[in-house]
Amino acid sequence: MHSRAQDPSRLHTAILGDGGWGTTLAIHLLKKGELPTLWSPFPEYCAFLKKERRNPKFLPDIPIPCNLEITDDLACTLGNADIITLAIPSRYMRGILERIKGLPRKKEAVFVSVSKGIEHKTLLRMSELIVSILGEVPLAILSGPTIAKELASGVPTTAVIASRDNGLSKNLQSLFTNGNFRIYTSCDVVGVELGGALKNVIAIACGISDGMGYKSNAKAALITRGLAEMSRLGTHFGAEASTFMGLSGMGDLITTCISPFSRNRSLGEAIGQGRSLRHILDETEMVIEGVDTVVSAYELSVRCNIDMPITQTVYAVLYQEKNPRTAVSELFSRPLKAEKS
Repeated sequence: MHSRAQDPSRLHTAILGDGGWGTTLAIHLLKKGELPTLWSPFPEYCAFLKKERRNPKFLPDIPIPCNLEITDDLACTLGNADIITLAIPSRYMRGILERIKGLPRKKEAVFVSVSKGIEHKTLLRMSELIVSILGEVPLAILSGPTIAKELASGVPTTAVIASRDNGLSKNLQSLFTNGNFRIYTSCDVVGVELGGALKNVIAIACGISDGMGYKSNAKAALITRGLAEMSRLGTHFGAEASTFMGLSGMGDLITTCISPFSRNRSLGEAIGQGRSLRHILDETEMVIEGVDTVVSAYELSVRCNIDMPITQTVYAVLYQEKNPRTAVSELFSRPLKAEKS
């Protein structure tokens, strides 16, 4: 990294987080000719990644190029970065931001959050959390139907960059776009963030349905009515309803609800088959964002008096030991209403 740091013609991007999505974005930018550095918070696993050039925990079967810089030195990574991409699970974001706050970085460095979650206790979106700790930094959100393994394998993928600074959105659009990764822009930060977070809750519901042996009819109902809930909460906080019909809403929702690689859908499927949440989480090192997000979404729905029956049902199944079949029966016995309400 030190010898490359003097090249003025290419952007230096710090990818913070060695999970599947962080690793994929680092490989993607390297292949584009940019100068990414992948930062791992775990020194022992960092050494493994550097030596073995594979990430079996989070991105199996995808080789890591030998010229991708991998480090556990956060200070050095930040000091060289023009763009700081936060591929950190929402439950760990605050701790990482507090570390970033105390380290030198370029004054004009841009932050890009790719985390799809809502902080549990504060109910802050990631952009709100970033600003609350780092101040009004240049900031954008990257979200959409992006299964990491698919993009890493060269499968055509789309996403959206959202920022209140349209010029910044367009610059980042150019940075991330290539032949198989097409980026759109948006100014609706609230809608893009909430779409990416809330769809994980609906994906858990779809997984529970799968686990109980229900078929396409039930999944279609959960996806469409789940989208209505996402939009209902989002517009309450100022998001545009149309955003939820786009890539970070409907697009991400469909992918997460149907993909066999979706952690949230797979967790729900195990719940639907009778397994306990605690046992499922004990068996994985991966963070399953929907497990925390459902708590935040439930609390927001109660606090704001917003009707979110699927979200509230998933919360009851995961945290109040409600039997999934009883939960489905209760959903179907709710008072009848018009579809658009």
